[in-house]
Amino acid sequence: MIEKIINIALVDDHALFRSGIANLLQEFSDIKLVFEAENGKDLQNKLPLHAAINVILMDITMPSMDGYAATAWVKEQYPSVHVIALSMFDDEAAIIKMLKAGAGGYILKESSIIEVHKAITEIMKRGFYNNDLLSGKLINSIQKKTEPADSKNLFPLTLKETEFLIHCASELTYKEIADEMGIAVRSVDNYRQTLFEKLNIKSRVGLALEAIKRGLVKV
Repeated sequence: MIEKIINIALVDDHALFRSGIANLLQEFSDIKLVFEAENGKDLQNKLPLHAAINVILMDITMPSMDGYAATAWVKEQYPSVHVIALSMFDDEAAIIKMLKAGAGGYILKESSIIEVHKAITEIMKRGFYNNDLLSGKLINSIQKKTEPADSKNLFPLTLKETEFLIHCASELTYKEIADEMGIAVRSVDNYRQTLFEKLNIKSRVGLALEAIKRGLVKV
């Protein structure tokens, strides 16, 4: 049986990082790095020349055009192409923003090449890469642009819990959320923990995705 090759592109403004990833990916026979780009603008010029790209590994912070804008452009022009966000930091706000732009997964640059390979193959199979930070079910609902979930099937929340959930999908810090809601920071911690337990969620990213799932926040 002939193994299906996954064609990928790597977008990052650091040449040494691109070179390192390219060399490491050579050990996998099911992946082919078709081209590299140094930013979103460079990607816009090169992607039309390589229509068979399946997955793009996308850096977030880049000059000329960052990962947010580049991902949104890719999903608008090439909706079947999957995007996996790359970052140096485990930044919840960045993850949320990239998911809203259309990314189907997120991995840290310090991840092993085995995890990178897993992310690429999993996003091809499922449309998302599910790890400890992200809920695959919620990412999938976002990527498929589904309608907000039926409220009858969702765990009921109080008005304040709902307000807090909406703020979790913003770029506000927890302290700023407390100020916005007119409550103490300690109360924010309580709301967060309560929702973690009620919704079986482990991170702010999960709370943000839950807000999107419930139709409280537009993608």
